[in-house]
Amino acid sequence: MFKKILIANRGEIACRVIRTARAMGIKTVAVYSDADARAKHVEMADEAVRLGPPPASESYLLADAIIAACKATGAEAVHPGYGFLSERTSFAEALEAAGIAFIGPPVGAIAAMGDKIESKKLALKAGVNVVPGFVGEINSTDHAVEIANGIGYPVMMKASAGGGGKGMRLAFSEKDVRENFESVKREGLSSFGDDRVFIEKFIESPRHIEIQVLGDKHGNILYLGERECSVQRRHQKVVEEAPSPFVTPEMRKAMGEQAVALARAVGYHSAGTVELIVSGADKTGQGFYFLEMNTRLQVEHPVTEYVTGLDLVEQMIRVAYGEKLAFTQDDVKLTGWAVENRVYAEDPYRGFLPSTGRLVRYRPPATSENVRVDDGVTEGAEISMFYDPMIAKLITYGETREQAIDRQIDALDRFEIDGIGHNVDFLSALMQHQRFRDGRLTTGFIAEEYPEGFQGAPTGEGLTARLSAVAGVIATVEAARASLIDGQLNGPAPAPTDWVVKLDGAEHRVAIAGEAVEVDGKAVVVDAAYVPGQRLVEAIVDGETLAVRVQRRRDGWRFTTRGASHNLTVLPPRIADLSHHMIEKVPPDLSRFLLCPMPGLITAIHVKQGDKVEAGQPLAVVEAMKMENILRAEKAGTVSKVAAAAGDSLAVDAVILEFE
Repeated sequence: MFKKILIANRGEIACRVIRTARAMGIKTVAVYSDADARAKHVEMADEAVRLGPPPASESYLLADAIIAACKATGAEAVHPGYGFLSERTSFAEALEAAGIAFIGPPVGAIAAMGDKIESKKLALKAGVNVVPGFVGEINSTDHAVEIANGIGYPVMMKASAGGGGKGMRLAFSEKDVRENFESVKREGLSSFGDDRVFIEKFIESPRHIEIQVLGDKHGNILYLGERECSVQRRHQKVVEEAPSPFVTPEMRKAMGEQAVALARAVGYHSAGTVELIVSGADKTGQGFYFLEMNTRLQVEHPVTEYVTGLDLVEQMIRVAYGEKLAFTQDDVKLTGWAVENRVYAEDPYRGFLPSTGRLVRYRPPATSENVRVDDGVTEGAEISMFYDPMIAKLITYGETREQAIDRQIDALDRFEIDGIGHNVDFLSALMQHQRFRDGRLTTGFIAEEYPEGFQGAPTGEGLTARLSAVAGVIATVEAARASLIDGQLNGPAPAPTDWVVKLDGAEHRVAIAGEAVEVDGKAVVVDAAYVPGQRLVEAIVDGETLAVRVQRRRDGWRFTTRGASHNLTVLPPRIADLSHHMIEKVPPDLSRFLLCPMPGLITAIHVKQGDKVEAGQPLAVVEAMKMENILRAEKAGTVSKVAAAAGDSLAVDAVILEFE
């Protein structure tokens, strides 16, 4: 077996590979950019080598520097993780030339599957179902319009070398094609160095389901079941699970056999994933079509590991060393259910805009045999604009799908993240959504269920009263502590035990008498061990466990639980009565400004001073986290001032344009 391997990646996947290598008794070498000098994967590895400045093009994408690091440290093999160089044929070829093993598939398979156009041709030849579309070169926007009109709308435009949701746009009309085709080309060029685009029919009621394959260098190729990856936002997966609630055993076998046939056609070995688009409207089980093959480890691989009992990273290392698979297709059994949520540095309350900055507080939930957290950050780490915004992956397992989902909700409530925006509330809302729990999924699930954006999960039945009870207990503890402060005029005042809790537009009267608690005159059994300053309160209210993240405010608290945040005003009854006479502070009107919604780079300004604009008109383009974001006019108006220019790096809420 290898004695030392280098991980050519960063973040959670680098940490993930290091954990398995350590369990196998293999020494590890980390590589890092200046932005990651104190990163978790650097601390975990046995050795670490600096690559260069923060931009990936000057560090993690430097194949020569990685090979030099291998030679300097004596690393015999390289695990590329996902992203960066993981699917770049030139890197695998360079490693081979240097006598360093690549923990991944053969160069020929990477080349064949890395080009979406060529891979479709190979899939057709191998007898794999493919989506109707145009797989040749597209010369211009007019040519793209002609093709799209011929296929019939809606169509999907994709960068040929794309992945991770980048370089993809859905077009419902000729106008959409004309507006977005060049943007797809630019994203493909900037992210992958390839501006070729292909167009295919968009499948109605589509589900995104993928098959995990695993092969060795001795001709053995297996499929390890499927993963349901339909819950996506902007074509980026958010929730994954295994198995799929839609797939029958017969369908699983048919999809798996086609995936193996494709892998065999390109001489595949190592772990890989065949992605399929599946028609949710087709109940025959035959409506599945090849999308692409990812010749690497997938972000969502842990759900497959849970239901199969296999360590895919270990299998990749053993295959790269030349070992045969120690099991056959008949040995692969799917047991239980696993769900994975991706915790991102993005603010769902502001249109999912990327959030960068320091993780002032980071406390993931406790792990167990049924709860797993894969992360690559520590408290105090920086979420950089240079890399993907993933903070962690939360994976839960259960004997049933419902049990795995419920464990997600409980674990998400116990995430403590401060300093940046994050999507934990949104993920919890998804887990509670009845349509998700029913398994009625499509790739349009998020857009369909949250058309006006996300404002927090609906408050469940009885939750308001339970939160009011917890607030009353906390307020009483805080008041009792305040009464003990020495030097008060006329001695310490008695701590109040009656409270008015204002929550979600309603008022609740809470009375505390020893251990007895009443909310609006009704007895509530509360067990909440609270210490002043505590940030996470685990309470049992009427027999139900409730984990509440607590943040102190001037006149109360901000409680976050079950996918929503609630601002609570907690006052003694007399002060609550007087507060009704306070004048409400009206926030300033910012509608005459176009503000930068996130830290990012201005790549284009489409208007100039004096221009009249209409609602919905594109005004500027901001690039952040490798994605282009088009900023549009919210209403008609006239541009009175242009405060930024293409090439400017702006902070969040910086003024771009001003209107009359």
